[in-house]
Amino acid sequence: MSHPPPVYVPPLSDTARLLGHAGLLPFVLGALLVWVGLAPDLHAFVTLALSAYAGLIVSFLGGIHWGLAFRHSAPPASLFIWGVVPSLVAWLAVIMPPYAGLVVHGTMLVLCYGVDRRVYPVQGIAHWLTLRFRLSAVASLACFLAAAGT
Repeated sequence: MSHPPPVYVPPLSDTARLLGHAGLLPFVLGALLVWVGLAPDLHAFVTLALSAYAGLIVSFLGGIHWGLAFRHSAPPASLFIWGVVPSLVAWLAVIMPPYAGLVVHGTMLVLCYGVDRRVYPVQGIAHWLTLRFRLSAVASLACFLAAAGT
């Protein structure tokens, strides 16, 4: 009985891993600051800052799909279509009150990961999913915790 040849899985970039983890700092710090009993003005600033940052990250996750589409001579329209959905939802979430907008951001982070679980293997980048899961889990949890603290 012969076994199929092993599939080459390229290693993750150390730079991407480091920057991805560093990108969690605003999420974690924002969620912590929401719960420390700040003055109302500072609390409002922190929740807006966290919501804006979450919106940027959600938009970035959608933009990856445009980058994937650019690799093809005839890209599937779904990559472009999905690529703009996170940005539009994130924009709405940023202008919502933080108790609601942060829940939307957290939900979008989870949803983006779910979509990527389907798209990344087809696009040959499934090896990024473990890191994506870890980053999305921490970021979405931070959004949900911060929303609960507003």
